[in-house]
Amino acid sequence: MPPSLPPALDAALAALLGPDSWLTGEQMRRAHAEDDSRLSAMPDAVALPRDREQVAAIVRACRAHRVPVVARGAGTATTGAAVPFAGGVVVSFARMDRIVEIRPGDRCAVVEPGVLNGDLQQALQPHGLFWPPDPSSADRCTIGGNLACNAGGPRAVKYGATRDNVLGLVAVTGEGGIIRCGGPWTKDATGYDLTHLLVGSEGTLALVVEATLKLAPRPKAQAGLRAFYRDAAAAAAAVARLMAQPQVPAMLEFMDASAIALLRRNGSDVPDAGAMLLVEADGDDDTLLPALQALADAAEGDGLVALDVAADGSARDRLWAARRALSPALRTIAPGKINEDVVVPVSRIPDLVAGVEALSAEASLPIVVFGHAGNGNLHVNIMYRPDDASETARAQAALPRLFALVLSLGGTLSGEHGIGVAKRDWMERAFDAPTLAAMRAIKAALDPDGILNPGKVLPPL
Repeated sequence: MPPSLPPALDAALAALLGPDSWLTGEQMRRAHAEDDSRLSAMPDAVALPRDREQVAAIVRACRAHRVPVVARGAGTATTGAAVPFAGGVVVSFARMDRIVEIRPGDRCAVVEPGVLNGDLQQALQPHGLFWPPDPSSADRCTIGGNLACNAGGPRAVKYGATRDNVLGLVAVTGEGGIIRCGGPWTKDATGYDLTHLLVGSEGTLALVVEATLKLAPRPKAQAGLRAFYRDAAAAAAAVARLMAQPQVPAMLEFMDASAIALLRRNGSDVPDAGAMLLVEADGDDDTLLPALQALADAAEGDGLVALDVAADGSARDRLWAARRALSPALRTIAPGKINEDVVVPVSRIPDLVAGVEALSAEASLPIVVFGHAGNGNLHVNIMYRPDDASETARAQAALPRLFALVLSLGGTLSGEHGIGVAKRDWMERAFDAPTLAAMRAIKAALDPDGILNPGKVLPPL
């Protein structure tokens, strides 16, 4: 037993969970000490509950001893949201991984938080359904983690992020009580909307132990187009035209000039241009091609350099090859990367790109911008060499300037990665004092002793 864990708590949870589910050895604690942010802090113990009653009992026991509780999925978060900086007990949902029920008639599925996103998609295929959130880590991230940070992905432009695809939750509050909100229905005007309050709260308000997810019919066909523009302003104008179409693009991705230049240096077959849009339509065989033609017409306009249309699967795959090659290509610039998922109004994308270009020149560091243009959620990648102290310092110094730029453009700090600790101290710039006070009041109501994922999302008073 670690010396900082109260003996009575250790004994109680060891008896509750058994030796295979109450882990206090250094190796297992270290395995649950970090997430993809590469930040790390050792928990005092790791609990692997098998059902909601065990989760509630863990929280009640920890509350009695004022011991922190940090929920954990697969550890794919990039903001330090699952790192136990205050020690305490990490609650891993690895063993709560059941797909409880698939209800095709109600277009919903009931799942436990440890289910992998990719596994759920596979289970839904025979029913002709899918769950829309598609983060890049879909094969290894959990539904609970998607719920915690309101994960998105390229499909969010048409189908919405996680919050838009959840119907109900069962969760354990910081008092150890089990609450139920929402359910297998799509229309609800009954009481406060706790379901969507909990989504994106990063385990600071409650621990989700079951979710009822909203499903969508799997499209029968997809097609795409790739458009190159003179500059970011021309691309942003095209985004506005594309989003005005009756057929909302299933995906609408943006790459800036630095991303295009990187692809060209790494052998991708793309022309020299100032910006690129990747657009995808989905639907059935009868409606897809007319929809694609309407999107191609909307992509036409001032500043267009080249336009490629892919009406079949193999051609579409070739168009998207450049997007898939981008993240691996970043490592050819430098091994270190700070990837921030900021959001600005679509009309301000050119201003964001111009500001980032200026920041790149002033910091003498490559910065590559790409992401989800249809909702203004762009990934800004600050590249540096971690073994170079000067580059590391300049990269860290560029980060607050990026956040300041985003807020000055009427944007927000995160579209799909969440806040964790990486952006926590900027919450006071993003929200005024009364708004933060309301958030703290909600936190106090659901977690009166502040034991759930302490130190995340809200800055300390």
